[in-house]
Amino acid sequence: MIRIKTQVGIIGAGPAGMVLANWLKNHGINAVIIELRSREYVEGRVRAGLVEQNTKDILKKLGLDARMKKEGIVHDGVYLSFDEERIHIPFGELTNGRTITIYGQQEITKDLTDAWLQDGGELHFQTKATKIIDFNTKSPKIQFEKDGEEGVLECDFVAACDGFHGIGRKTLPKKSFKSYDITYPFSWLGVLANVAPSTDELIYAYHENGFALHSLRSETVSRLYIQVDKDESVENWSDDRIWSELSVRLGTPGWELKQGPIFEKGITPMRSHMIDCLRSGRLLLAGDAAHIVPPTGGKGMNLAIADVKHMVDAFVAFYKNNSEFLLDSYTDNALHRIWRAQDFSNFMTKLFHKQDAHGSFTYRLQKAKVDYIKVSRAYKTTIAENYVGLPFESFEI
Repeated sequence: MIRIKTQVGIIGAGPAGMVLANWLKNHGINAVIIELRSREYVEGRVRAGLVEQNTKDILKKLGLDARMKKEGIVHDGVYLSFDEERIHIPFGELTNGRTITIYGQQEITKDLTDAWLQDGGELHFQTKATKIIDFNTKSPKIQFEKDGEEGVLECDFVAACDGFHGIGRKTLPKKSFKSYDITYPFSWLGVLANVAPSTDELIYAYHENGFALHSLRSETVSRLYIQVDKDESVENWSDDRIWSELSVRLGTPGWELKQGPIFEKGITPMRSHMIDCLRSGRLLLAGDAAHIVPPTGGKGMNLAIADVKHMVDAFVAFYKNNSEFLLDSYTDNALHRIWRAQDFSNFMTKLFHKQDAHGSFTYRLQKAKVDYIKVSRAYKTTIAENYVGLPFESFEI
């Protein structure tokens, strides 16, 4: 039997779990992380690449942004395209200098993991959390299996950063929360290609054939998406068909899409999910364990790290000031931003995806919104503020 003892037991070594561990360390609070997958798997998962201002500020505060500053691509705006007409939203001008940076989620995970391990932090990969017990007492425990041996991690708090399918969400008492879900009637076909980006900033596009998005990962790698049917299969999309459809949907007069070898394809279902309680006793949830947003607004990882900010505040108040006020208000503090992110993600999804016949009432409503964005600085500002991430003080209660 393996026995480990710490102050905060963290399940999950993704960005949320690793930011939490490194941040607690800065406050002198001990943590141990257990992760189901191998290090190679965790650091190889290609996920989001949009880092909003709040996340950048947190990584800078922790002294963990050096490689992001060197390799990340700062964006001071975004292009919104509708029926081949493009609008630019200038973030910095509209938000007092707030911007986003394009830097892969897996790269952030590598940076955080390296920092944690180099400083002697304890992290157990390929370790399965099997049960969370006694979380309504002052001595919760995480039971786990590692290399065929059973173990127990004794702690003061359990931080479940282990995703939608993790044990954290499954352990939360069913009667303690209400679930909210939307399943959209379409999916994204996403590709990574070895080709220089055809744009200096992201392009969101509505076309009568469906939505398209031109993102990027570096100066030599482009990330692109197209709207497909909910039950679509990757096998139906050859490279030639993908490039042809992207060229049509993203096209504007005088602009040309560069093409190159596609080295990864995948289908992403579009859904929203959340629960309205992120804590039970000394079990706290963060990230996908508590909420999922469609990727249209780029909020997934950023929202998880915002949860962690509130969690850190609560743990620091508990250990340094013997106060449980922020623990008691953790859910409410987190939910303010979660609902804002859900609304913005839903707004962006419905604005740019083909939901009904081209020329229908739904289409006319979409076009009316875009026509208003063209002429309204206030509407542009609303989009910019939400896209780069509203400051934490905007949500203080």
